[in-house]
Amino acid sequence: MAEAKTPAPRKSAAKPAKKKKRATPSVGNPGRVLKKSRYTKAETYAIFERFHADNPEPEGELDYVNAYTLLVAVVLSAQATDVGVNRATKHLFQIADTPEKMLALGEDKVREEIRTIGLFKTKAKNVILLSEQLIRDHGGEVPEDREALEKLPGVGRKTANVVLNIFFGHPTIAVDTHLFRLGNRVGIAPGKTPLDVEMAMEKAVPAEFGRHAHHWLILHGRYICKARKPECRRCVIYDLCKSPEKEPLDSIPEIAVRTRAQIERQKAAVS
Repeated sequence: MAEAKTPAPRKSAAKPAKKKKRATPSVGNPGRVLKKSRYTKAETYAIFERFHADNPEPEGELDYVNAYTLLVAVVLSAQATDVGVNRATKHLFQIADTPEKMLALGEDKVREEIRTIGLFKTKAKNVILLSEQLIRDHGGEVPEDREALEKLPGVGRKTANVVLNIFFGHPTIAVDTHLFRLGNRVGIAPGKTPLDVEMAMEKAVPAEFGRHAHHWLILHGRYICKARKPECRRCVIYDLCKSPEKEPLDSIPEIAVRTRAQIERQKAAVS
């Protein structure tokens, strides 16, 4: 009697390779950076046209009463939320809204006022030092000049750009973590460093939208195109976006449809 053969074990079907999740671009880890924008000039114009139609007059979220308090607020906002800064400066700006009044308070009192903000000791010291320098070199006024601003303690290029844009109306691009992420993720202005993204964004943004461009992008990155997971269902530029991270949807988000229709109506009315 022939010996029964043991059936050979069946080979399991090979599992499909898991698609590697693309790392979210960040200042510390930009990942693979595009050599140029994903968009033509016309496509970039359409993106900012959409932002403008949705929010014609965007505003920064830091509270201030003059150029000096704006400068201080932006210095304090490094590695802190705007909400947290506003909470800490509410009383501070009531009692010290000029460099002279801030110096009269003294570093210890300033430190006590802002102790709920990260790095408050260093920031209190910088606020006092920049106040002294403003009085000594600029007659107590905030200079309308990037180079002069960057010489102040605690003030870098981003802070200078925010002050120049918000208070003085310059079309500067302040690249924070949100704008850096969008420049690379959406692909409007890719770059390995914040300065690279700033320079690329200045070239990409149509002149008529330069004044508010960085506000739109920061707000979009903060509330819609978030770091962990973009909320594409709420995106006003969804149908224009070429990001590989864009979530596939059954239909274009209502806000994008509505804003596109608004632009078309406005163009039809003019023609």
